[in-house]
Amino acid sequence: MAKTQDFTAMMKDFMGAFPVDTKAMEDAFKNTAALNEKLSAVALDAAGKSAEISSKWTKETIAKLGDVSKVKAEPADYAKAATDFASASAEVAAENMAAFAEIAKKVQMDTVELLMAAGKDATEEATAAVKKATEEVTTAAKKASAAAK
Repeated sequence: MAKTQDFTAMMKDFMGAFPVDTKAMEDAFKNTAALNEKLSAVALDAAGKSAEISSKWTKETIAKLGDVSKVKAEPADYAKAATDFASASAEVAAENMAAFAEIAKKVQMDTVELLMAAGKDATEEATAAVKKATEEVTTAAKKASAAAK
């Protein structure tokens, strides 16, 4: 009479051949943490530079307002002071907006560079993991096949 196969034992042997690789999970966590650290550094650097520009812009505006608020000898001098202030403010605004744009451009370039590098690393890691898993599945399948015979 034919012997009935013990599928429970076979599945137990098959699943036991798949060791859980916690190192891969630890490496993924470490890589994610490292990427987050780099992205945070980019954001904090940009925030610091933006704060410097804003502070400088405020100080320059306050200094110019000091000139506008001084007593003038002639009424026409008030109009001239206001016009000069408006003109100088527009010029400073253009300069500062250009500086903010440069910061934004640098943040964008740095972020894209970091994400592309992380994507390349992730692709290489995934390829290695799939190759390793394929080898382990093949080995486990051969063991299970041999045990079933």
